Amino acid sequence: MRENTRVAPGMTEAVPVRLRISTLLLSNRWLMAPMAGITQSAFRRLVKGFGAGLVTTEMVSAMGLRLGQPKTLRYLIFHPEERPLAVQIFGYDPEAMAEAAGIAVDAGADALDINMGCPVRKVVRTGAGGALLRDPQLAAKIVRAVRRACQVPVTVKLRAGWSPDRFTAPELLRSLEDCGVDAVVLHARFVTQGFSGRADWSLIARLKEQARVPVIGNGDVAKASDALRMVRETGCDGVMIGRAATHNPWIFKQIIDLEKGFPVTRPTLSERRGLIMRHFHLLCESLGPDRAARLMRGLLLRYTKGLAGGARFRGEITRVTDFESLVKAMDSYFSSLAEYEA
Repeated sequence: MRENTRVAPGMTEAVPVRLRISTLLLSNRWLMAPMAGITQSAFRRLVKGFGAGLVTTEMVSAMGLRLGQPKTLRYLIFHPEERPLAVQIFGYDPEAMAEAAGIAVDAGADALDINMGCPVRKVVRTGAGGALLRDPQLAAKIVRAVRRACQVPVTVKLRAGWSPDRFTAPELLRSLEDCGVDAVVLHARFVTQGFSGRADWSLIARLKEQARVPVIGNGDVAKASDALRMVRETGCDGVMIGRAATHNPWIFKQIIDLEKGFPVTRPTLSERRGLIMRHFHLLCESLGPDRAARLMRGLLLRYTKGLAGGARFRGEITRVTDFESLVKAMDSYFSSLAEYEA
């Protein structure tokens, strides 16, 4: 990616604001959201390289950790490049959540995040995720148990409430603060909304006004300027980026450049291809080439979003089954893009 080495005449380069969460001091206030099927170790390493101040694992089942299920324990495998790393757990049983927190910390987690906002039906119907917003007493018991079980910073990712008729996050936050939570991430939608409609950033501002701990805003940050605008409009201490980073991992560098006073730059075709291949190689390290190739099919849908001929390419990659076929499809597509630009 092209980098600006000087600020515009008459401008002074701004010093990035760092975010402190209890004993954890982050390099900046721009965080990568935990996302199922996305924030595996390979992707976490990519966004960390572009400047994300904190990365988080995919949502991990507390009961799975407690039972020692091999598939669940694999979520705790990470590379030193990812640090600081947070592990997000979900569940409904305080004892199981506390035990899972201890396992995560023993595995090397630098922070522990509790999911209280997931709207997915199979999670909610167990009493976990967003369902905890309807049971604030249980939510408090979970935070209290987790707080006792680990010494690393404990955060909670929640939504504004169960449904738009009642903004319950401020009331719940007061209880969680009393139980020892060190920061909260507010996705500015309600559980019943899923990901539909627009995130209401005014709810982040209202929560920040009442909070004694750092408040991190989340929801509808689609481009770099949105992150800085969210801070200005809400006063939040940090911003968590989710879906936008899945097709534009460069967004963290773009935000940092804007914060310093530099203009946003877009990656060249060569840099975009290089990133895709690096992601693929990182996946190969952990999953093996054939499995990584199959997983990359879905990721390529995001990485080629908005590019010329993307629809045709996305049709071609459905036939990708191994490393060689992926490289061949990539070479053909990016060669055609280069000719198109020329």
